[in-house]
Amino acid sequence: MTAEGQRPLVAVLAVVIRAGQVLLVRRANPPDAGFWGFPGGKVDFAEPLLAAAARELFEETGIRAEPQAVLTALDALDRGPDGQVLGHFVLVAVRCLWQSGAPVAADDALEARWVALDDLEALAPQSADVTRVARLAAG
Repeated sequence: MTAEGQRPLVAVLAVVIRAGQVLLVRRANPPDAGFWGFPGGKVDFAEPLLAAAARELFEETGIRAEPQAVLTALDALDRGPDGQVLGHFVLVAVRCLWQSGAPVAADDALEARWVALDDLEALAPQSADVTRVARLAAG
């Protein structure tokens, strides 16, 4: 497979901080299947980033939140066993203000739960930059 003609897919991450905890999901699908990370997913055509973050958050966890602002953007490469790049995602992290709901794993999440910011380093396996982005969101 050649990279010519290939384009990265844009996805959002909903970063929700509440009372010293961050909402995380254990992902069911690539990239990072089985890893802990933020709820999120692909941005639909003509869908604003903030709206995509709120939609994906609700679909994966049942949590309603108000998207506040873009925090940062990250690259995520999905690689096959031989190291070949199978997919490239540009992940836009969006800080969201919790409004209602308790986390319930749905859609492409295997688990969903609140994790204390102080306990993030011990949670494994986790996607790259989870701790850094969570601390950025917490201010």
